[in-house]
Amino acid sequence: MARVVVDVMPKPEILDPQGQAVAKALPRLGFQGVTEVRQGKRFELEVDDDVDDETLTKIASGLLANTVIEDFTVRRVES
Repeated sequence: MARVVVDVMPKPEILDPQGQAVAKALPRLGFQGVTEVRQGKRFELEVDDDVDDETLTKIASGLLANTVIEDFTVRRVES
């Protein structure tokens, strides 16, 4: 079994109201120096060792990310 992480983030040109809300809240909570926040999604998949990268990319682009407004990365991690 392999562990795969898929990170999905809004494309840079897409507004991120959740990230903006967090960025505005940080100074009120006493945290300084953060100029921008982008909020995304993280998916962790346990897959058989024979699942190839092409299949993982198809899963990410077809189901986990809306590729019109989101970018994604797929990476295998140590279990």
